[in-house]
This record gives sequence, C-alpha cells and structure tokens, in this order.
Amino acid sequence: MAEISAKLVQELRQKTGAGMMDCKKALKENNGDVEESITWLRQKGIAKADKGSARIAAEGLVDTYIQPDGQVGVLIEVNCQTDFVARNEAFQSLVKNLAKQAATADSVESLLAQPYIEKSGVTVDEFIKETIATLGENIQVRRFVNFSPTTDTPGIAASYIHTGGRIGVLLELNSQTNAAATKEDFQNLAKNAAMQVAACPNVEYVSVDHIPAEVVTKEKDIEMGKDDLGNKPENIKEKIVQGRIEKRLKEMTLLDQPFIRDQSISVEDLVKQVKFKVGEEIQVSRFVRYVLGEGIEKNEMSFADEVAAQIGAK
Repeated sequence: MAEISAKLVQELRQKTGAGMMDCKKALKENNGDVEESITWLRQKGIAKADKGSARIAAEGLVDTYIQPDGQVGVLIEVNCQTDFVARNEAFQSLVKNLAKQAATADSVESLLAQPYIEKSGVTVDEFIKETIATLGENIQVRRFVNFSPTTDTPGIAASYIHTGGRIGVLLELNSQTNAAATKEDFQNLAKNAAMQVAACPNVEYVSVDHIPAEVVTKEKDIEMGKDDLGNKPENIKEKIVQGRIEKRLKEMTLLDQPFIRDQSISVEDLVKQVKFKVGEEIQVSRFVRYVLGEGIEKNEMSFADEVAAQIGAK
C-alpha cells in the first residue's frame, strides 16, 4: 500500500470537503489514488457531486484556550466557507470547545478522534459532520498548537486574539520559579508580549540569536544582489550590507520591537523592567502567530452571495 502523506490527505479534503479521517480512510482504500478516492467518498455519501461541497473553507475563526493556571495554552484555526457562518453562534461555540480539547491532542487527527465534550457517544469528527449538515458549509480544523511549561522551565502560556478572531497569538513566558510566574507583573508581561506579536506581522523570532543561519545567509544574498550596490567597491559594499542586515534582522525579532504601549522603550527593555520587579531571570521562549486563512486560495463572495448560499443550503 502506498504511503498516505498529510499533503495527499489535505489535497483530497480540499477537493471534496470531506473530513480528515474520511479522506485518510478513502486514500487507504484506494492505494493513494485521489480520483478513485473521490469516487469512493461519493459512493459513501461523504462527498457530494455538486461544486458547493468542494468550495474552499478559508473563512472561520482563530481562537485560543488558556488553562486557568496558565500551564496549558492552545491556539487553533477552524475554517468554514463564509464569514456569515463564522459569525454563527453554533460555529463559534464549536471552535471554543475544539480549542479546549486540543489541549490534550498532539495532531489534528488525534483531536478529531476524541469524544466530543458536549455530546456523549460521538467523536469530534462526527460532531463536526453534524454541524456541517446543520449549517450547510464545509468546516475544517486546519491547525493548532499547544504550549505547556514544564517543571524544568516554570512559566505560563498567554494568548491574544485580534480583529474578531482573524489574528491570534500563543506565547510562552518562562521564569526561574513558579512563584515568579504567579506575579501580576509577570502575567501582564506575557499578555503584552502576545499582543505585541499580533501587532507585528514581520516578527518571526524572539531574538536575533534565534534566527537560523540559513535565514541570515539568504537575507545577505538578497542585499548583496541589489542594483544600488553594483558599482560600489567590495569593502564598502560589505559595510553597507552589514548595516542593512542588522536592521532587517531586528525587524524580524520580538525583543527589538518598540513596545506598542510605550514607544520610548523596546520589548527587551520591558522584559528587563519586569525582571527587576520579580527578582529573577525571565524570558520569552517561543510564540506562534496565526492569521486566518493565510496560504489558502480564497473565493471572493459578497455578503449577498453569502446569504444566498445559506438560503440555498437549507
């Protein structure tokens, strides 16, 4: 049997609107052949022949779940086809529950296999199918990530949601002791740092030290190849490029950003201030930023079209 890759499963999901578990099963049954798998899904009544069932799910919500003690945090993106459904209370409730359940999952597949927390006897995957039938739109759990500070690295997970669930951030802030992690200044720093990431689309790394060498090399190659340096002596060119690279790398790092609540200091300065207040070393260890639908080819649809689609689905 051919190996069933995640990419192959995603391709079949986009073509049929079927759930991940169904797509994986279809591909296994048909030795990885996508076209045969589409036919198999249609025969099972899981994928419809009409074009509406294959519409791309690029709307939806980005949401988070933070355990009350901050020891577990989740960032999740769940997609539907239209903003109309994304504003639906049933869809929003589903997303919140999925975020909570993702705290104990290690993949989308394992999340879908869990019992659904608000309806006994059905899995998450089965409940999503019920919701699809109710709302008349394709719904997909696209991705999630969960953070959990360990006993070796005390701290908390914090999150921030911006623009009504279109941008979300999950961040982990660590301390030396659990006592420091419970202090208000520490927790406020975690929330402010998450908000900072949400507001800075170019930020990809915590600090310059976290940027991989291959990224630095690529940026240098780009700068060295720019037309405005063509006639410069090599030694002058190197100095100009070095200055540009240093500026570019700082644009990519969280700690080098001006703090959005006080532009007179950097995020690194803010961390140092809180470090002094709590009396021990603290550090931002990692973060993830999701933008709703990023990387998905979207279908443009007016609000009137969305309403028409909803009426037609009922």
